Amino acid sequence: MSRTALRICPLCEATCGLTLTIEGTRVTGARGDRDDVFSKGFICPKGAAFGAVDGDPDRLRGPLVRRDGILREATWEEAFDAVAAGLRPVVERYGPDAVGVVLGNPNVHTVAGGLYPPVLVGALRTRSLFTASTVDQMPKHVSSGLLFGDAHAIPVPDLDRTGHLLLIGANPLESNGSLCTAPDFPGRLKALKARGGRLTVVDPRRTRTARLADRHLAIRPGTDALLLAAMAHTLFAEDLVDLKHLAPHVQGLGELRDALADFTPEAAAPACDLDAAVIRTLARDLAAADTAAVYARIGSCTVPHGTLASWLVDVLNILTGNLDRPGGALFPQAATDRTPRPAGPGRGFQLGRWHSRVSKHPEAKGELPLSALAEEIDTATDEGTPVRALIAVAANPVLSAPDGDRLDKALASLDFMVSVDPYLNETSRHAHVVLPPPPPSQSPHHDFAFNTLAVRNQVRYTRPAVPLEPGRMAESEILARLVLAATGTDGADPAAVDAMVIEQTLGKAVRDAHSPVHGRDPHDLAARLTGDNGPERRLDLMLRLGPYGDGFGARPDGLTLRKLLDHPHGIDLGPLRPRLPQPLKTRSGKVELLPEPIAGDLPRLRRALDERPEGLVLVGRRHLRSNNSWMHNVPALTGGSNRCTLHIHPEDAGRLGVRDGADVRVKGAGGAVVVPAEVTDGVRPGVVSLPHGWGHDRPGTRLSHAAGVPGVNVNQLLDGSLLDPLSGNAVLNGVPVEVVTLL
Repeated sequence: MSRTALRICPLCEATCGLTLTIEGTRVTGARGDRDDVFSKGFICPKGAAFGAVDGDPDRLRGPLVRRDGILREATWEEAFDAVAAGLRPVVERYGPDAVGVVLGNPNVHTVAGGLYPPVLVGALRTRSLFTASTVDQMPKHVSSGLLFGDAHAIPVPDLDRTGHLLLIGANPLESNGSLCTAPDFPGRLKALKARGGRLTVVDPRRTRTARLADRHLAIRPGTDALLLAAMAHTLFAEDLVDLKHLAPHVQGLGELRDALADFTPEAAAPACDLDAAVIRTLARDLAAADTAAVYARIGSCTVPHGTLASWLVDVLNILTGNLDRPGGALFPQAATDRTPRPAGPGRGFQLGRWHSRVSKHPEAKGELPLSALAEEIDTATDEGTPVRALIAVAANPVLSAPDGDRLDKALASLDFMVSVDPYLNETSRHAHVVLPPPPPSQSPHHDFAFNTLAVRNQVRYTRPAVPLEPGRMAESEILARLVLAATGTDGADPAAVDAMVIEQTLGKAVRDAHSPVHGRDPHDLAARLTGDNGPERRLDLMLRLGPYGDGFGARPDGLTLRKLLDHPHGIDLGPLRPRLPQPLKTRSGKVELLPEPIAGDLPRLRRALDERPEGLVLVGRRHLRSNNSWMHNVPALTGGSNRCTLHIHPEDAGRLGVRDGADVRVKGAGGAVVVPAEVTDGVRPGVVSLPHGWGHDRPGTRLSHAAGVPGVNVNQLLDGSLLDPLSGNAVLNGVPVEVVTLL
């Protein structure tokens, strides 16, 4: 007999509500939940394929432990004993920094991934932390940290109320949005146009999003920061700067104007391959709009000036008075955010508190560049110890980090590696222990990270749709036991990890004069928490102490887990609202327009005014049915246009003798790949495009479908040396490549 159950989709950042059809313990269908307060029934092909993703027969069902060089099935007790035996000697002999931690972006798509990795890293006391952020959005975190004092204070465009959207290096019709959580992003853009608004897309490719736009500018890759700087220059030069309500909260306006003096439209236009008049028009239109927002994403982050481009996005929103106002760009307020602190000076944001051992890359937000992981393992220096052991949680850096071949070899040289992953993939195949979490239908879901980036304030939670299968272990218990095994307390009750976090959080809250529980008994408060397990009790704690919470009775109408469970389709908390100056944590208590690290990097941007790439440059490509390397083992999500081909413009194809469908060799600084060419005018001349996350052709994996349609690893074209210096983010777009026809 079939039944239905609600589930929030964990397969991309849109976080759509689903209604699952379940027969026994198998998910046989998925449709959009029309009553979901946020997504209102929207669904994309990934959500529709939830059952196929959930039931993939190649998912590991139990742990694997390497014995005599071969990964073999083992009990959970044997697996965690092996983790403790492998990690603790490394820590005790070489120190905590000899243990690296790699976190992939699926962590932000699960409850356990949001709750336990910070506890793991803190308990290990390692500085060798690497995450997917440094091949993605770290420039935005750094620019937000420098501007606002908080790396997590990221304004998002108010899509439902704006009248003018300038979208740069983003393709939300394929990605469903990124650092901007918005179910039905396509519908929201169409609604913008229907109400008379204007959409401008800046992208070297004529993407699906670009085809929807009123105006598409095919900029030269990697020059977004120059375009934005020239627009800001125009606002100053033509006296179009109008801070409006922001004036009391901003400092450094005059210094910013002086710093941008050289970035005239005439100076930037040749580098961007745009007309100076067009750049001026963009700035004037932005200033003239009743409401407007500038939004940029991965195409502007994964370039040599990613942090400067991310900074200038917010600078333009500030200079036109569109930051922190309805219809502009606003700071979301998630239900699990900490209790808002009073406005006033904070600690600010620091870069480079420590550096990587080999190339001396500065940390950003406590992380080192993922591009540096291979050298941190395989290179000896006079300073410090190489990474000798690795904990990888939902990460596949062999495909997602530059120079995957080098990292592949480096991982094979580790003393010990443990991987938390549902698959034996290109990275986890090197592990000594593999700990597989259950499929998503058997896990709860709440979006800790994405609600802080949502275009509407709301809160939703779904319990597992299917009971945990016998022999499987909940992801929360896996990660809690991993914390215990890594810290020398293997065998202890995993509930102790949640109890410790609750005790520490409440202890801090009752000492905080601004907390709703100031002065109360933390043990009494802990006894009031509800939930069936530790993760639910922690969620209840965060909700009750959050901005909408009941404060453990201080605000009787406020949020609790019990109240949330009574609203299975979620609770709408209203549109985004102006919040300044409360989110600011800078030392001045103001938006600091020209932070010193930014000012120090501007001379590098000035030099870029005179740079022109020779030959072809490479950019990435998003697909609606893909999310990095996750879903290439699901047949329903790999056919059709979701192909690993090299897009090349007809002019370049004719010049190089490239035929449509023929194999070509693409060579970069890190290596070469052979891939079919797809001749299309959807990419501008001088630019070629390959999608990300493919390359499933390595031996020793258990990805039967992906291995049959492996594609190529685009990151193998990179040697890992190209980084944005402020954020440590890998440069993945606008890199020079050679294309040669194979006879």
